[in-house]
Amino acid sequence: MTFRHCVAVDLGASSGRVMLATWDCNQRTLSLREMHRFVNALQKQDGFDVWDIDALEAEIRTGLNNVCDAGILIDSIGIDTWGVDFVLLGRNGERIGLPVSYRDSRTDGMMMRAIEQLGTATIYGRSGIQFLPFNTLYQLRALVEQQPELVSNVAHALLIPDYFSYRLTGKMNWEYTNATTTQLVNINTDNWDQHLLSWTGASPEWFGTPTHPGNVIGQWMCPQGNAIPVVAVASHDTASAVIASPLADKNAAYLSSGTWSLMGFESKTPYTSDAALAANITNEGGAEGRYRVLKNIMGLWLLQRVLKEQNITDLPALIADTEKLKACTFLINPNDDRFINPAHMSAEIQTACFEAGHAVPSSAAELARCIFDSLALLYADVLSELAALRGRPFSQLHIVGGGCQNRLLNQLCADACGITVVAGPVEASTLGNIGIQLMTLDELSNVDEFRSVVAANHRLTTFTPNPCHEIARYRRQFQQKRLTKELCA
Repeated sequence: MTFRHCVAVDLGASSGRVMLATWDCNQRTLSLREMHRFVNALQKQDGFDVWDIDALEAEIRTGLNNVCDAGILIDSIGIDTWGVDFVLLGRNGERIGLPVSYRDSRTDGMMMRAIEQLGTATIYGRSGIQFLPFNTLYQLRALVEQQPELVSNVAHALLIPDYFSYRLTGKMNWEYTNATTTQLVNINTDNWDQHLLSWTGASPEWFGTPTHPGNVIGQWMCPQGNAIPVVAVASHDTASAVIASPLADKNAAYLSSGTWSLMGFESKTPYTSDAALAANITNEGGAEGRYRVLKNIMGLWLLQRVLKEQNITDLPALIADTEKLKACTFLINPNDDRFINPAHMSAEIQTACFEAGHAVPSSAAELARCIFDSLALLYADVLSELAALRGRPFSQLHIVGGGCQNRLLNQLCADACGITVVAGPVEASTLGNIGIQLMTLDELSNVDEFRSVVAANHRLTTFTPNPCHEIARYRRQFQQKRLTKELCA
């Protein structure tokens, strides 16, 4: 067979796309074609922030139909999405309620209760997953306590990508890479941890055994009558993005940059030491038995909200204005919980700057400058934590995903981190999704082979650190102050 046609459904927390990949088996070239793109936004219903799951399914089917209507015979389909959120199903497979978003406030206080009742060391030792207030562990407890009328009718709980695969095939699956984001999978057994699950009050019968990426879940019957395999790819979008990160060597780190920024490195073994716990490092599942040792960073969610609030549609023009401003004038901690889903992001950033004693940004460019500088400095902190954890520095940082198109942020990251940054590919999660499909179709052998294909088929841009940039000097001064404080303690 000369060509393979694989379709990736790639859903993020703010947008979704259906992408057609064409693999030339002889030339070993891989091309992408966008077949459908759509917006994903939160809806308010019954007091909860929820996902419009039916609208998303309709958009997915529109994209798949577009491919079929173009006369293309699809070899396989794969679906990846954001993590931690889930859909409840009844005994006949009917949906119960709407999936509540991780940005909803229903989990407020739940994480602290879990820590008080189970213990930090117990939760982390069993799951190896970082503490985030919206993890599924806390969402399930909130569900049981706040919506008991739903619980008695639930027979299954499927994570978002598994739900859409179920809707296409009628077959249920619990894909491993996404399952690990829940903080409910035991890091030693790769199965659900009954002790943690018991704390939530949810029934263990809601969940089937997690399966590693690469199996065929079932078949989707397209309008033309063809049965098309639906593959369980690495269904957490970051897991897919990491698969497509053309890491230069074992000492390279990655940063998946989008609504969230996720910085980490690959490892054959998890890191669950006291130091890892203190740094709140996570060990999410990856392909081929690799762990994604990483840390979540709030990412460009802050910018997305500011753009909407300020009615900014010309992002390149805003970035050009931002670049003219002095660095490190306005600073926040992007990972502060106050930024998860504030009523007004711009005002929240201004308040945070004021409370920290920094200058307060007023214009859209100043708000963007605040976000970019703050993210770059946080990237530097996290990269330093990760290097200390593994006991050796990183050779370079690969930035993938939509955020890698932001040349200013890429350069700020290189300057603040003091490391060479390689940006690209943009459609990393889509490509990683396709990569697992091609492996399942026996076109490629493993992740490393696929990464060589990505590097050969996609333009990568290198950013060299400038030690004289204002943000680099600020970072060094901050490190010196912190070291002095530690020595005097």
